[in-house]
This record gives sequence, C-alpha cells and structure tokens, in this order.
Amino acid sequence: MSQNIASWRNPVSAKLIATLLLVVAASAVAAPKAGKPNAPGKYAKVNGLELYYEIHGSGRPLILLHGGLGSSGMFGENLRALAKHRQVIAVDLQGHGRTADIDRPLSVELMADDIAALIKHLKLERADVMGYSLGGGVAILTAIRHPAVVNKVVAISAVIRRSAYHPEILAQQGEVNEGALEMMKQTPMYQGYVAIAPRPQDFGRLLTKIGEAMKQDFDFSKQVAQIQAPVLVMAADSDLFPPSHAVEVFGLLGGGKRDGGWDGSGRPKSALAILPGLTHYNIFADPRIVTTALPFLDEAAR
Repeated sequence: MSQNIASWRNPVSAKLIATLLLVVAASAVAAPKAGKPNAPGKYAKVNGLELYYEIHGSGRPLILLHGGLGSSGMFGENLRALAKHRQVIAVDLQGHGRTADIDRPLSVELMADDIAALIKHLKLERADVMGYSLGGGVAILTAIRHPAVVNKVVAISAVIRRSAYHPEILAQQGEVNEGALEMMKQTPMYQGYVAIAPRPQDFGRLLTKIGEAMKQDFDFSKQVAQIQAPVLVMAADSDLFPPSHAVEVFGLLGGGKRDGGWDGSGRPKSALAILPGLTHYNIFADPRIVTTALPFLDEAAR
C-alpha cells in the first residue's frame, strides 16, 4: 500500500498511469480499513444517488471534494487541519469511495447538481466549496449552476477548458477503460477503492466512465466569467496545465485588471495562488493549500 505510482517503470504502464492521473491523486495513501457497514459518515439520497459524506469539526460549512479515482480520505492531514477551523463536509462523488455509481454519465455538471442538493439536504443556506482536480471542476460548476447555495469557491488544479491541458496530457486522454483493470489491481487507487466501495466490482466500470468523460471537449470560459461568488484559483507551478491557464481563469473572474492600491481597495474579490515546487500529483497533500485557502475563506466579502 505504500508503493508510489511514480515507482512504476514499465513504459506502457507509466503512460496509462499518467493518463489516469489527469483526475486522480497519485500519491500513496493507505487504504481505509472500514467498509460501508462501518463507515463513519452518512448517506444523503439526492438525484438518485446515495451520496456519502462525513462531517468533521465545527463552524462555517465547507464542502470538500476529492480528485478522480480518489475519495474524501485522500486529503488526510489537510482535512484534519481544515476541520480545526471549519465544519468540513467531505463528500465521495458519484461512483467514488463509498458512493455507489448509478446509471448516468460522470460529468461535472451532474455532480455539481449533487453538491447543491446535498447543501439543501443538510438544510444549509449556503456553503463554501473547495475541490481538487475533478472536485475543483465540480466546485466551479456548482457556483455556475447553483449560485444561491455557494458562498466562496476554492478550485485547486482544475481546468475550465479541455484545451488548457499540456499537449502530452491531451494526447494520452481517452486511453482509460475497463481493459486496464488487471494492471490497476496493483495500484493504491484500486486497493483504496475496494477497501471501502459498496460494490468493489464496479472499479472497471469507473475506469470506463472516467475514460469516456476525458474524451469530451468542454469550455466553461463564458460561464466562469459570470460567476458572482469569490473564487480562489489555486494551482501548482508544474501542474497538468501551464500557470497561464490559472491566470486566465483569474482574469475571467475580474483579476489582474488594475493595481490593487496601497490599501488593497483595488483588489478583486477573487484571488490567485500558484504554489511553487509542486505538481498535480502532490498539491492536494501539501499543507499550503490549507494555509492559503483559510485566509481567503475567512476574509469578509469584498
């Protein structure tokens, strides 16, 4: 379980793993030992799903969303650090972790609808939403599709158009499907999944759905420009996309248009953070995502 994906040396395996990492946390994380019967969280019936969530800490609500092929447990110490300041509602998205899949595509739009429904299920007026990779996309789409329930957004390592990925990443997309199941059985992603999934046999189905999702073109630029909620755009300096894409998103949100002023009065309500020395595959575990996000979340609305 402690094996890191980076230790894979077979060229074919390495290429496929790189593709999977478009939406997955690749760092080695110990698989949870508890299955559904012993799960510490609860299930909300929303949009045909039994959506799994856990609540940690107290205070203002913060929805926390994981990356593809991961689960809420992937945030580890960062989840616990956030819970010292907030009521963290950590969710397992459709087909991931302890949330069983249903007969519909994996799409950020539909998963955003699930998050909005969960916020209403929990009888919260509004919540902040923080997500990484796939979860970052879901966080952004929640603000686009359901602005009335979103207070602030923290989007980590998320793209808003498919063409923003580096060319080599785009070239690898679409290669993921159930045919990779046997190889994947040796990875921490598979082992973590079968340890907690209600239907462990669905992992191949999840691979196919993620592969299908990665083939789809998308561009949410126009919708992002209409977001009213403050958004913290966060990325690694060596992410799946160039830092310029994060700057582009920040610009669509009103950032970088003028001098902020000596008193900060010219700052936009959204913010940008490029974290140095990180990649897509370790940013989610770096403590700086917490120390960067909390001041933004705690700041009074501008």
